Amino acid sequence: MAQSSGETLRARYEAVRARIMALAAPLSAEDLCVQAMEDASPGKWHLGHTSWFWETFLLKPHHPGYQAYDARFNFLFNSYYEAVGARQARPERGLITRPGLEAVLAYRAHVDAAVSAWFDQADERQLEALGRVIATGLAHEEQHQELFLTDLKYLFSRSAFAEAAYPSPHAAPAPASPPALDWMAFEGGVFPFGHDGQDFAFDNEGPAHEAVLTPFALASRAVTNGEYLEFIEDGGYRQPGLWLADGWALVQQAERSAPLYWRKTDAGWREFTLHGERALDPSAPVCHIDYFEASAYAAWAGARLPEEREWEHAARHDGRDDARWMDPDGWLHPAVQGQAGMFGEVWQWTRSAYGAYPGYRAPQGAIGEYNGKFMCGQFVLKGGSALTPPEHVRASYRNFFPPAAQWQMTGLRLARDS
Repeated sequence: MAQSSGETLRARYEAVRARIMALAAPLSAEDLCVQAMEDASPGKWHLGHTSWFWETFLLKPHHPGYQAYDARFNFLFNSYYEAVGARQARPERGLITRPGLEAVLAYRAHVDAAVSAWFDQADERQLEALGRVIATGLAHEEQHQELFLTDLKYLFSRSAFAEAAYPSPHAAPAPASPPALDWMAFEGGVFPFGHDGQDFAFDNEGPAHEAVLTPFALASRAVTNGEYLEFIEDGGYRQPGLWLADGWALVQQAERSAPLYWRKTDAGWREFTLHGERALDPSAPVCHIDYFEASAYAAWAGARLPEEREWEHAARHDGRDDARWMDPDGWLHPAVQGQAGMFGEVWQWTRSAYGAYPGYRAPQGAIGEYNGKFMCGQFVLKGGSALTPPEHVRASYRNFFPPAAQWQMTGLRLARDS
């Protein structure tokens, strides 16, 4: 017997909600409470905020009789929604020692029970009317699963104890030769871009539109650690001509000389992973580099970063099924894929500034603050990473971060003009 749309949505909700709990299961209350830097939030906050999202956008406005678990949680777990009210300052989320973890987990259970009750009484008309809200909530929760891990990784990297690492039942993949680097050539022309279909996409992925591409070529895989190491050893971090002005100023001020989490020892280069420090795998995709580092490497290599529309055009017929996505029980670090595709392992910087597509209008209401308000001072990334949940990304997906951001699992793929 085929499932109804309500049963399908409920099953999807339960699966997504369970995944972050599986990620949190091996961690202590102390692991989940600390904020290691202003950009990274405590794990406990992610658990609370994702529940707040469902309470704010589904339960309060659409579930008659719903009683909030604690009215004060709106202040603690609101992220940046001005229309919803005041909030805990982002750099001070680590000060939320109270409520404790048990109360946040109870809040999560309270919200789950209420959402389940809403599904019990929702008819097809309600499911259709709120389908967009539910799909956005699921995608939002998946985004926070990845942030949960990248924020935790930065926290563990600051620990003096070697056992500060995320457990994995699997051994690290054995180093292997990456696929040969080839150049995929694409003709110029007028092509469709953006999301155009019935499946879910974020508002910033549309409207669908056409744009002109000139002939270009795209590397068949991402840049590896070994290739990036050649850039370092050739003095890449000491050559101002390779760098954008803001990037060179940052390199000088922060004394950067390698990607985040790399450490040079007498025995060679080592890299901190979620599973602890290990010898640098030269064959794996380089990660935790910012936009400036990616741009400088591309200049050193005699290439450039791709435009986001070039990347999307190349990926439109490239499947996601072969990519290795985040699994709470899996290896949570980039590794060599048997066949390198466009998706997975590392987010890939593009040289496209994050802005609105022609005809874009932010949705009405508080949920319209999700993407549009950040269209300034950031760059688009494509493809997903080893920490991205399954089925989360697509060719039109537009991730975005400030150019100096390193703590996300960001790498690069080269492009050049034909």
